[in-house]
Amino acid sequence: MRFTAAGLSRRARLGILLTAVLAAGSGTAIITATAANAATGCSVSYTITNQWPTGFGANMNITNLGDPITSWTLKWNFANGQTIQNGWNGTYSQSGTTVTVTSLSYNGSLATGGVASGVGFNGNWNGSANAVPTSFTLNGNTCTGGVSTGPSPTNSPTRTSSPTSSPTSSPSRTTSPTSSPSRTTSPTTSPTGGSTSNPPPGTHITGNPFQGAKQYVNPDWSAKAAAETGGSRISNQATFVWLDSMAAITAPAGSGYTTSLQQHMDNAIAQGANAIGLVIYDLPGRDCSALASNGEIAPDGLDTYEHSYIDPIAAVLGNSKYSNVREMLVIEPDSLPNLVTNVNSNTSTTACQTMSQNGNYIKGVQYALSTFHAIPNAYNYIDAAHSGWLGWDSNFGPAITLFAQVAQGATGGFATVDGFITNTANYTPTTEPFINPTMSIGGNPENSVNFYSFNPFAAELPYAQTFWQKATAAGFSTNIGMLIDTSRNGWGGDARPTAASTSTDVNTFVNASKIDKRPARGDWCNQSGAGLGTRPTVAPATDIDAYVWVKPPGESDGSSSLIPTGPNNPGGKGFDQMCDPTYGGNARNNNSPSGALPNSPVSGAWFSAQFQQLMTNAFPAL
Repeated sequence: MRFTAAGLSRRARLGILLTAVLAAGSGTAIITATAANAATGCSVSYTITNQWPTGFGANMNITNLGDPITSWTLKWNFANGQTIQNGWNGTYSQSGTTVTVTSLSYNGSLATGGVASGVGFNGNWNGSANAVPTSFTLNGNTCTGGVSTGPSPTNSPTRTSSPTSSPTSSPSRTTSPTSSPSRTTSPTTSPTGGSTSNPPPGTHITGNPFQGAKQYVNPDWSAKAAAETGGSRISNQATFVWLDSMAAITAPAGSGYTTSLQQHMDNAIAQGANAIGLVIYDLPGRDCSALASNGEIAPDGLDTYEHSYIDPIAAVLGNSKYSNVREMLVIEPDSLPNLVTNVNSNTSTTACQTMSQNGNYIKGVQYALSTFHAIPNAYNYIDAAHSGWLGWDSNFGPAITLFAQVAQGATGGFATVDGFITNTANYTPTTEPFINPTMSIGGNPENSVNFYSFNPFAAELPYAQTFWQKATAAGFSTNIGMLIDTSRNGWGGDARPTAASTSTDVNTFVNASKIDKRPARGDWCNQSGAGLGTRPTVAPATDIDAYVWVKPPGESDGSSSLIPTGPNNPGGKGFDQMCDPTYGGNARNNNSPSGALPNSPVSGAWFSAQFQQLMTNAFPAL
């Protein structure tokens, strides 16, 4: 629920007004108090956004009805023993029943009528009572009154239920009504199902293009999945097709590719699908900080990229035969994020410095955005790394600035970008139900441990939603949406914790409480213990277009040892030590073990052992 604050600075001087509303079955309270002294006026809305047997999510909008403030502290008491587990848009602490939330650097200043919105958290409750708070204070001033308790939600969602209720989706976040509104859509169906309705040919959908889309199921991947023991349980899921070389476009004999782009498009029509996911992934000097996925085009090969890679793809996608197929394009994973973090620090590489100096990552992405934007039924989603890469303020700000500069340099400017995607082919959890980076254990913040290294984001959903806020503030349209790759970030199985640790030692607490079992968040290759994540889902949370499976489960990230060019490596792909389970790490993963599985094939090749592990550790379970 959104609270409109227009005109409240005058009303703040009219005396005390108390309004409380609790929507039946929704767990929503809006509490308003205005005082004779405008300096103390405030209003809080508190919404229980989802609830399951042991946990719940809540979202708050805080409105300042008094004089302007430069920072704020919100306090309330829980009546039924609820506890905060992790939160966003504020620093959280709890002592007994009392919860305290303080503002962050970007949302502390509130003018009269200003709103700090999307202040939310995940919490635990006892499963029988979850009353909304009856009193709030803002900077020590009470801004609440009595609240009608109303009925509690009667249909408590479970961990394997629909996207409106699954705890794998944290509560929605909304932006201030005085700024750009959130792009909110209702959760509907899996991308593999639902309506196949389309706008008229030549129309570009404004909003979420995944709504009403039946997504293409790649028969090449589906056949491999179905051939695995138990694989038929997921073999009908939509996965993206990776166009990771020029040969992937035409699939010539001996190339290792069996289906051309044109054939994939024809297959989509034959399936009755009206959407297909494609990964655009062949920049000059590709993946400058890794070796397993180094590309085929030399660092100075911009002309080759534009005219021998992008143009042939556009020629297929722009065919009027496919005008009713929504072409969801993930643009160049890892490229722009590498320019943010791997050029001028202890994580820098010579290859990334070269790509920064010649500008071909930026020029190549701009050409791709410009070219595909000219196709009405194509939708560009730029890769935005993941929370464990760009989450720190020192990376986040420069990344947003870079993305904005790249978009502005494309033909069509900001309009060339339909959204961003996080966690592409990675393992970072969508949510960490028992970790809150802003809370302390034994006097030490949970994110002070080496695994998080003071990163304010422990999971992808809060990172992606914050990314939306920062990107739209930087000039991107409020119609953009976010995608999260959930193909391998479930972290289920026997090793998944079911409750927060009771330890008072922060390292013990985090190690026992986090679901992400990698040795380090910088580990990215064939991770041991990983599981399938949330199945492809449309509009699971505010500003999120979809959870998608961009990386097809079972396709290797890279070989655990060098495999020479030949039948098992027709493309001559390189070897990266991060795929070697015996490797001790480097600066990009805090010099930690690689966490990789043994006996892995080259990137993109089928890895049966990984596929079986992903099914075993799926969360929600299969």
